[in-house]
Amino acid sequence: MGRRYYKNVTLSVPWIVLALLFGSPEAFAGGKVSFYGIYMAPYGSDANTYSRPGLGGGFELVLPIEQTRNLFAGTAGIELVNMLSQRESFQDYATGLLVNQETDQNYFRLYLGLRVGGHGNGFLRPHVGVNVALVYYNIGTDLVVPDDYNPDNEVRQHLSDEGKAVLGYDVMMGLDLNFSNAVALDGGVKYLKSFSVPQQLGQGSVRVDPQYFQIYLEIGFSLDYIRGHMTEGQE
Repeated sequence: MGRRYYKNVTLSVPWIVLALLFGSPEAFAGGKVSFYGIYMAPYGSDANTYSRPGLGGGFELVLPIEQTRNLFAGTAGIELVNMLSQRESFQDYATGLLVNQETDQNYFRLYLGLRVGGHGNGFLRPHVGVNVALVYYNIGTDLVVPDDYNPDNEVRQHLSDEGKAVLGYDVMMGLDLNFSNAVALDGGVKYLKSFSVPQQLGQGSVRVDPQYFQIYLEIGFSLDYIRGHMTEGQE
């Protein structure tokens, strides 16, 4: 009796682990939409000397392919990271006015790809993926004469706006924690690579590095969960 019980428990352990990771074979997820925060740091030779880390956020859609029993999923997303945001103040000697020069440098990505991992109703859903991306670098500079009495009356002049679009890709890995097939917390890391990037976009900009590492943390909502709440609201 003891040996039979031990044997049954031993054989059931792999199935318990698989159910925890991927869920039951009959259950198929309906995909999810996610919002995430990003910490992005340059990677490579001289990257830390001439480039700076940036902060940003993004939106992602994940659609599992049911015919693959939730092993594969398509992904699409957009993200925006601020690489440089600074203000320099100086006094105009001719007028005596205080003038601010405001500079913003941004990194925008639109991507499509494929993800491999658990996309069913399991709690722990590790995944890896690869995406192709359209990357757009932009830097803009404004000259601002503030109004101390009414900030809405400031005088703003747009000095320059420069951008460049390139192609790139990323490789990622992460872990998704699925709560009741409704809300998911996901965290992981991405390696990003771009091609034909500009060295500098303009005066006051930081160097654009072709390689970055991203650390992301996101919260997602199941499409079935969203659809259910929309249905309840219409009743």
